[in-house]
Amino acid sequence: MVDSFKRAPQQVTLAITGASGAPYALRLLETMLAQDVDVFLMMSSAARVVFAAEENMKLPSAPEALQQKLGEYFSARGISLRAQQLRVFGKEEWFSPVASGSAAPKNMVVCPCSTGTLSAIATGASNTLIERAADVVLKERGQLILVPREMPLNAIHLEHMLKLSQLGVTIMPASPGFYHQPQSIHDLVDFVVARILDHLNLAQDFVPRWGYTKHSNKE
Repeated sequence: MVDSFKRAPQQVTLAITGASGAPYALRLLETMLAQDVDVFLMMSSAARVVFAAEENMKLPSAPEALQQKLGEYFSARGISLRAQQLRVFGKEEWFSPVASGSAAPKNMVVCPCSTGTLSAIATGASNTLIERAADVVLKERGQLILVPREMPLNAIHLEHMLKLSQLGVTIMPASPGFYHQPQSIHDLVDFVVARILDHLNLAQDFVPRWGYTKHSNKE
């Protein structure tokens, strides 16, 4: 029998955890959906608290309700989603595609990545679907991008980052640059999101690429 399973052209697993940085996650999700990427989304309970504080968005905990809420939000912003383009999974949905190497996307981003999630991934805890999904990407030799937003960092954080980096994980702290002369917080958010999109091989025109624009050397 011929296997009828077909993976979508572009799929990305996005996990949003409880570190500060909800604007990064929201902008990244919006951009990927606008580019017709299939997104498998997981959001921790702490992330919903952060969204309420930083984006004034009260998000439901039930996956189906959260999926509907986000769909309505992006629709109001002019993004028409295909059926099943955005799929939201709960904390213990072990039968979801992201829980198995036979179906999970090869690309995963944790944005923002709390230090607790960083620790769980570094130690292979897999106690939640977010942790299991990251473990799957690691064992399948896929691309895992972690976007921590914490300062200062202690030795435990740094040891976990080093361990994961040695395993091929991309550690991408939410550290916006200023050489593009940002005029707003939105510009700073876009800087970080643009770098994430670059590593996912997705298009971005948020930030001019270095060396392709002229910078004045006048003092």
